[in-house]
Amino acid sequence: MKNSPEDAKPENWHRFFAVESNNRAWELASLATRTHDQNAEMLNCAHAAALHWSRIGTELNNIRAKSLLAEVHALLGFGNSAFELSKEVKGYFADRETDDWELALVHTIHAHAASAASEHAEYESSYALAISAINAIADEEDRKIVLETFNQVPKPHSER
Repeated sequence: MKNSPEDAKPENWHRFFAVESNNRAWELASLATRTHDQNAEMLNCAHAAALHWSRIGTELNNIRAKSLLAEVHALLGFGNSAFELSKEVKGYFADRETDDWELALVHTIHAHAASAASEHAEYESSYALAISAINAIADEEDRKIVLETFNQVPKPHSER
């Protein structure tokens, strides 16, 4: 991986920081436990990624940044903002042809955000949809990656 963009064009720097911030936020989000400082870094990186993608990203980059924000907010217990972001992401993918892994991730994050927001009916519905979508992922590596996020979602009382 490069340490910096090849030239000084602002769009290259935005892309560099969007990718770096995005990857670091997901890395921290996948940890089973985080320190207070890691939580702060995760939140800052997610917001930085969203900011930089908003400057140079495609519509898909921007919606994926919102997906990351929804997951990070859910992890940190910011239920209302997590849920609002996840509803926007879910709405974006509702009428589009979507890769199996991405659909599973959308349902997973929506379930997590709904749980954090105490939206019980939405949580139970999206949790079940996430399980079904995860089981439908064709590529084992993609399934493994989505499961890292799914495993952060609280289990329903019936499964504990």
